[in-house]
Amino acid sequence: MQSALSGAGEPVLQSKENRIMAQPADMKRMSRILVIQTQAENAGAQEISRLVGAGLAARGFDVHNLFFFLQSSSFEAPPNTSYCASSRPGTPLAFLRFLWTLGRSIRQKRPDAILTFQHYGNSIGGAVARLVSPAPVIANQVSARLTMTGLVRAVDLVMGSIGFFNCITVNSLQMHREYSRYPQGYRKRLRHVAHGFDQKSTEITREAARRLFDLPRDGILLGSVARLHPLKQLDVAIRTLPDQPDWNLALAGQGADEARLRQLAAALGVSDRVHFVGEISPERVGAFLAALDIFVFPSRAETFGLAAVEAAHAGVPVVANDLPVLREVLSFQGQPAAVFVDASDAARLAAAVAEVLEDSALSQTLRQNAKGLRLRYSVDAMVDDYVRILQDACGCSASRLQASCS
Repeated sequence: MQSALSGAGEPVLQSKENRIMAQPADMKRMSRILVIQTQAENAGAQEISRLVGAGLAARGFDVHNLFFFLQSSSFEAPPNTSYCASSRPGTPLAFLRFLWTLGRSIRQKRPDAILTFQHYGNSIGGAVARLVSPAPVIANQVSARLTMTGLVRAVDLVMGSIGFFNCITVNSLQMHREYSRYPQGYRKRLRHVAHGFDQKSTEITREAARRLFDLPRDGILLGSVARLHPLKQLDVAIRTLPDQPDWNLALAGQGADEARLRQLAAALGVSDRVHFVGEISPERVGAFLAALDIFVFPSRAETFGLAAVEAAHAGVPVVANDLPVLREVLSFQGQPAAVFVDASDAARLAAAVAEVLEDSALSQTLRQNAKGLRLRYSVDAMVDDYVRILQDACGCSASRLQASCS
């Protein structure tokens, strides 16, 4: 890559609060980072790429976002966002047009480095990027293995092993262990980068929060923030309601599983107590959490569980599926910040929820332990890790990275 330096200018020092690194004042342009994601929606993977992009921009990088297609009309796009298609390509011809647009967009951006997110972002975005750009590619494994087909996993294994990616990040130690049997060529590129998260606590009262989302003012309110997908096991949360007439369930998210979940609620006679809030923006998540008594997270497959971490830190007691990765992530200094249960069993899930509701000491302990999650998962620390990864991938010093990677 050509240097963007035209001389030895004096560095411009930014405020320490924003932690922006010094950079030459007379550089032609900042180092350009292209973030490639799959669908544009307000979900966990998109929240992480948004935080990473915003953090890099605050440090002086020229960050651009490229999504395969627009999934949700309520998606709040970050600055410098473009799309390859208006919706998911549904025919072979539409897919070919999408690939052509993807390649052309990458070429036009002329990035100095490329970050890809989610399994299709890594496999398709990474492959096309290698064809049309000399920029190093950093793949981010934020998709659970159960969400990938066998073909996608095979493609990922080959691409990671032979060097399509300069680096492959994983967001938990459990994820790192899951790749321990992969070839050495793949494993040597792995880097553990813990997710950071934006604080979602708010000063809004519970009554005001419930009014804001048109939720029941009285009674116990369980809730979850998740894509409506079978792997999230939200049907099990619905099955806890028939024997608990004072409980309501609020689901924030969108997805193809909504019709099935509505049918189940109707069949169980609890439709009036299951509230589909729809997709909400990251800025409104805090208000939604303020409306809840318990956050339920029965998901079968996670790489981190960002929504549960946000809820726990916001002071909402969390009852989560007993997955190794959730036990790892939802803890501080060895103490659990959630109650873990086999969430495939509705009776056990209901019993765990009831225990938290009835045991005020337990609820207070969970809240206290969860306060430390902010220290474990700092946005600044996450972005600093990405700066170091970009530095290594581009083969240049941190002080020169914003200007150019030679």
